[in-house]
Parts: sequence; structure tokens; C-alpha cells
Amino acid sequence: MDAEELVDNFDLFDDWEDRYAYLIDLGRKLEPMDAADKTEANKVKGCLSQVWFVRTDEQPGRLTWKGDSDSSIVKGLVAVLQVLYAGKTPEEVAAVDIDGIFGQIGLERHLSMNRRNGFYAMVTKLREFAAA
Repeated sequence: MDAEELVDNFDLFDDWEDRYAYLIDLGRKLEPMDAADKTEANKVKGCLSQVWFVRTDEQPGRLTWKGDSDSSIVKGLVAVLQVLYAGKTPEEVAAVDIDGIFGQIGLERHLSMNRRNGFYAMVTKLREFAAA
């Protein structure tokens, strides 16, 4: 799936309860993260829920990572970020219009301020991974 397909999939749902269900379903499909990687050092700071990101460096020069959360909705947001950032070069990561995509999906209107802040903390962490 790419960003366009992700936006199109969210557009299929008129009701936000259905969109939340889709978001949660995306999170359920994430590749499991090893319990050993769920450490304080791998926690994403700025999220109310527990969120962990770890770089995997499976493709040199491209951003590869795993993420997980103790919240179903946040885990779905991690899955959205996987679609938008996984396998991208640092230049491609920098070029992702996260605000535009976030708006197209409608998340800015339907997530609490705390979840939005956490989402952008995750984006910042991924941009740091890509730049490193």
C-alpha cells in the first residue's frame, strides 16, 4: 500500500467509527515487535500511550523500522506511518507531506490534541532515524 491507496481506503468510510475500526485493523496487521525491543531507550517521547520504535537497517540507505504501542488506535497510527515512511530514502522521508496526508485522512479533526501531539512525536522520531 502507498499513501494514495491509504487515503483512498479511508475515503471509503463515511462514518468515523468505521475509520477508527479500519485504523485499529491496520495496527493489528503490523509485524510483531520483539518484547526485548520494548525498552525505555526505544520509547517515543511525547506520547501518552507507550510507543516503541526501533530501527532495523534492513535496507542500507533506506528507513526500515518496527513500531508498537499499548494502544490500539496508536498502533494503527504506527501502521499509517509504516505506509508513509518505510523503505524511503532520507530525501523521500523529508518530502512526505504528513500534514496534507493527515488532513486528507481526516485525522486532524478526529484525534484528541494529545494523540495528535503523540503522532507528530512519532513523525519526528522517524525523521531523526532517516537523518542518522
